[in-house]
Amino acid sequence: MPRPVTLVRLTLAFLAIVAGGQPAPALAIQPRPAVGPVYYPEAGQWERRRPDQLGMNANRFAEAVRFVQEAENPQPRDLAVAHFLSWRNEPMDTPVGPFTTRGEVSGLVIRNGYVVAEWGDTKAVEMTFSVTKSFLSSTVGLIWDRGYIPNLHAPVGALVRTGHFDSEHNSRITWDHLLRQTSDWEGTLWSKPDWVDRPGQDLAAHMNRTRNAPGTVYTYNDVRVNLLAWAALNVVRRPLPDILREHLMEPIGASPTWRWHGYETSWVELDGRRIQSVSGGGHWGGGMFISAEDLARFGYLTLRQGQWKDRQILSREWSAMAETPGPASQTYGFMNFFLNTTGRSIPGAPTTAFTHRGAGNNIIYVDRENDLVIVMRWVRGNAINEFIGKVLGAVE
Repeated sequence: MPRPVTLVRLTLAFLAIVAGGQPAPALAIQPRPAVGPVYYPEAGQWERRRPDQLGMNANRFAEAVRFVQEAENPQPRDLAVAHFLSWRNEPMDTPVGPFTTRGEVSGLVIRNGYVVAEWGDTKAVEMTFSVTKSFLSSTVGLIWDRGYIPNLHAPVGALVRTGHFDSEHNSRITWDHLLRQTSDWEGTLWSKPDWVDRPGQDLAAHMNRTRNAPGTVYTYNDVRVNLLAWAALNVVRRPLPDILREHLMEPIGASPTWRWHGYETSWVELDGRRIQSVSGGGHWGGGMFISAEDLARFGYLTLRQGQWKDRQILSREWSAMAETPGPASQTYGFMNFFLNTTGRSIPGAPTTAFTHRGAGNNIIYVDRENDLVIVMRWVRGNAINEFIGKVLGAVE
């Protein structure tokens, strides 16, 4: 039974204070624009509309789509090779999960719920790298909504007794810290020490530095992201892909083609079952392999604040927390919600807009004020904001 929103908000704040932590910042739940009945696509189909039917300038919009079709990332399409070129200066960078060869640039634009443009092979199942983190945090949201994690501001070690949260530093890490990438957890998971991810030029200094107090500094780190997946698995005691499929992907009509991979080193035995703890990205391979169409459905769910038709898939409370920046970063909510709070991340876009982002580049742009979702895959980095700007420029 999903928890009552108002009671949970008060309870979480109270428990955080009792535990000596800080209550979460105020949640700004943005109302959905009043555009009449909301359209949701059925499984296996998605209605199309012309741009001019949805308040968009057809000529400017066509120019935007032409632009993105010519903006492919120049890196190799063999993603194992692209991985080597991107991370070859990192220590212990040996892949431990699968890679694929990607296709051409692809994507969709969804306006008022309808497809107004698509390009490339939008059904191709491909790596999505760190967009996987948004699926991971949403899966934790499904677990939280069902009461398995009573308090996001309580130490993870209170529920997860695997040894990963036993040290003095690690014992102070909360679920909120892991979700916001502010834990500075120290340790090794699935053969990867925390210090191998983006260590900088002076590896020795990085390894021997003084740890930041949990919750004070935002640091993007894939080992710690994988730790959140491992912790969530220990709480719910079921494979996280099963939770995601049953409670989110099937209800929103996603195809059965997506796969969520872990590592060769992340198989464990839990309650007599052999289970793979999944990864939160494709840094060392693995993560979510998914089509652009299914990414668009997920983006549309986050546009609608966790609602699909008459069902609240993710609670409004959770969706609001995911879109709310924490004290250590004004442009990052729960992973991997990149916020435009300051207006500098995506100039010209509403400050309420956000993106789910992964390497490659894999982007889901979510804009509630314009009722807009944009999925773009394999686009070069300097074209992302320009394309978003061109689409917004077509909105009349």
